[in-house]
Amino acid sequence: MKRKADHILDFRGSITSMSLLKLIQTFREMKPNEVLELLGNNLDTRSDLFKVLPDDAYELIFLDVVEEGEYFYRIQLKKKK
Repeated sequence: MKRKADHILDFRGSITSMSLLKLIQTFREMKPNEVLELLGNNLDTRSDLFKVLPDDAYELIFLDVVEEGEYFYRIQLKKKK
């Protein structure tokens, strides 16, 4: 179920390492049950997102891939603790 995000990070056109650092920083600052929405177009960044966050720290709400026009993805994560 999609819901309104409390935080949005747009990684489209960003360097992977910088994106991951920003994700970690933002996630640390979030409170439990807040939702983070990520936008990106780099497949490497998308796969690495789930490697830098502990599996038990978030719930995946959805992952959408938009292929109309310019490819990009949308991911929503809810912080558990």
